Amino acid sequence: MIARNTICLWFDGTALDAATFYARTFPDSAVGAIFRAPSDYPAGKQGDVLTVQFTVLGIPCLGLNGGPAFRHSEAFSFQVATADQAETDRYWNAIVGNGGQESDCGWCKDRWGLSWQITPRVLTEAIADPDPEVARRAFEAMMTMRKIDVAAIEAARRG
Repeated sequence: MIARNTICLWFDGTALDAATFYARTFPDSAVGAIFRAPSDYPAGKQGDVLTVQFTVLGIPCLGLNGGPAFRHSEAFSFQVATADQAETDRYWNAIVGNGGQESDCGWCKDRWGLSWQITPRVLTEAIADPDPEVARRAFEAMMTMRKIDVAAIEAARRG
């Protein structure tokens, strides 16, 4: 069944590779239907993967092998709320270690150019703390980080 609202992500021939990686890396993720070209066409051959239906953490997505015309940017990102440092490390290391790249404040980019925010819940809670001083300390600690250090956020929260 096709979801009523699906995120369509543009790839340059690598949609199946990306969907397979996401399904291996994240829970509640899977590769669904793979649609292949029924005949040759100007940019490809019969049997080439055109689209891939997949889910990432329960979010329905469609990978479209549209070619090199468009690239991903930080204007779209998956934000993954993590429970602890081990889960944060696991996802961060999977993305960065598979040809991705680190960025600031818990952001990283996968090898296909999609941006990810690997965000421990403790960080979100600290920045939303009703005490503005606690929120400020947590925010300032985060601003010095690439991968989020849960212990450092907790220490900043305590003061």
